[in-house]
Amino acid sequence: MPDAVRIWIVSARVSPDELARYRALLDADERARAATLAQAATRDRFTVAHGALRVLVGRAVDLPPERLSWRRGRHGKPTLTHPRGGPQTSLSYSDELVAIAVAGDRAVGVDIQHPTPGLDPVALADRFFAAEEARLVRSGPDAAVRADRFARLWARKEAVVKAAGGRLWPQLALPVHRDDVVRCGDPVGVHRVTDVATPGGYRVAVALAGEPPFDVATSYGPTGWTDRPAGTPAEDRRTR
Repeated sequence: MPDAVRIWIVSARVSPDELARYRALLDADERARAATLAQAATRDRFTVAHGALRVLVGRAVDLPPERLSWRRGRHGKPTLTHPRGGPQTSLSYSDELVAIAVAGDRAVGVDIQHPTPGLDPVALADRFFAAEEARLVRSGPDAAVRADRFARLWARKEAVVKAAGGRLWPQLALPVHRDDVVRCGDPVGVHRVTDVATPGGYRVAVALAGEPPFDVATSYGPTGWTDRPAGTPAEDRRTR
């Protein structure tokens, strides 16, 4: 039976009461990191993302969310340290959405991207991507398609790098367009990556360490979801 990864895609816009509840779950390090963010919207998004991650993992391990703890590795990838042996996790945020992934024993990476107004996807792809992928972005018939292709490739690359626990910038030329099995990391390891259907012009990708396929269950929910049983929002289940 394939391994499973559960993804939640939720809005970063929440009510003041819900934001306060999320903030109360964070540990001292998370609150300090949030405080360094200059814009209120960015601080709130960070708080929602990390608070929601605590809620979801707390449900998975049957512990209060505020009792969970993570340790950041050499390149910033967090590992759950309390409880030990708990699920692998990853989170990402872009614009007004947050993506959270909870997996089993295989290291997981998730990334969400929304095309950024004012960026030149062709110039960026020419600078950072492999030649074939740069040509793919450049050949888009209009600006919207070019931006979407760039966002998809970037999300796939970042998901793989997160699963590998490495740094993104040295890996931007990593080819991810044609194959779902990608070699990445130090030492180099095999990772499987796939796209996740997402509304609103966003691109989401998830990657797991190892070559075997895995099941993806994706839940979509706006705000107010912390009081619902996991899986209550609309759900999509597929094997990748």
